[in-house]
Amino acid sequence: MKRSALLAALAALNAHPAAAEMIPGYDRFDLVAAHRARPIAASIWYPAAGPTYRAPVGDGPIFAPTPAFIGPAVADGRHPLVLLSHESGGNADSIGWLSAGLVAEGAIVLAVDHPGSTSGDSSPRRSVDLAARAGDLSAALDHLLADPDFAPFIDTGRIAAVGFSLGGTTALGLAGLRFDGAVQDADCTTGPDAADCVFFLKGGVTFADHAGFSADTREARVTRSVAIDPGFSGAILAESLPGAIPDVTLINLGTATRLGAVDVGPEGSDLAGSLPAATYVEIAPASHFTFLGLCKPGAEDILAEDGDDPICTDPEGADRAEVHARLVDAVAAGLGL
Repeated sequence: MKRSALLAALAALNAHPAAAEMIPGYDRFDLVAAHRARPIAASIWYPAAGPTYRAPVGDGPIFAPTPAFIGPAVADGRHPLVLLSHESGGNADSIGWLSAGLVAEGAIVLAVDHPGSTSGDSSPRRSVDLAARAGDLSAALDHLLADPDFAPFIDTGRIAAVGFSLGGTTALGLAGLRFDGAVQDADCTTGPDAADCVFFLKGGVTFADHAGFSADTREARVTRSVAIDPGFSGAILAESLPGAIPDVTLINLGTATRLGAVDVGPEGSDLAGSLPAATYVEIAPASHFTFLGLCKPGAEDILAEDGDDPICTDPEGADRAEVHARLVDAVAAGLGL
């Protein structure tokens, strides 16, 4: 679906009940994984065979929800599967706009709430464990492929990983890239104010001391990967580059407003130039926060009162809904949808 068509569809969903058949199906489940002490919350977005009842997913005081049908049957056919990883401090449902957009392109999206790095449960010491985050998605994939309600509808030859920020790092790990804790520690001594250092330094994290940061997290069933503003790209082990899957897309948000810590272009880590066959996309005007959901009226005031980051403030000329549509286009292209 092209950008203009997606924008028109999203507008129609909000304005006309007759367009309701275009919204995705949605369900949730909890899964048990050996590497986690408690069940992992997962959600699945998918093409619906027909309507059930419409509900807002991911509603809260800051971000607008994404409409979905709850628990309908899956549309006929075998669909590509996307493993979606959220950012540090985020959650699966708050980026439902991306899941819904990819469903409109024919995919099924499987997302998890990564314990220890979700909204209200984001710890520097737990978020540094990239192996655990990758393990969440591998366990969710195992669960889904064993589920008789969903497994028959999945094209197991087209499984991809997509992520934003720390989720982008996770997606790169699933694609075969590895990270060097000692290099990241050195980077944080020379640029301690960088976005991928401040949070972890506040928790007293030494990256080299966390085996999960440098672990091999390649997921053999993943054939494509899209990383949006991924963190830690300056600490990628050079020897892991040749072994990465060939179909990797890297997306940066903004130019002058881009966060240096997530810049994979020539002015940053230049991962886009050093990763063989990678596709590189820049979307501007935008900032790192423009990726997040559409903000409700008054959200900026709530954030200011609480002293939070200005996650609802976009650069001049940026239209968050349009950036979202461009991101859906870019991610869909990277996944071959």
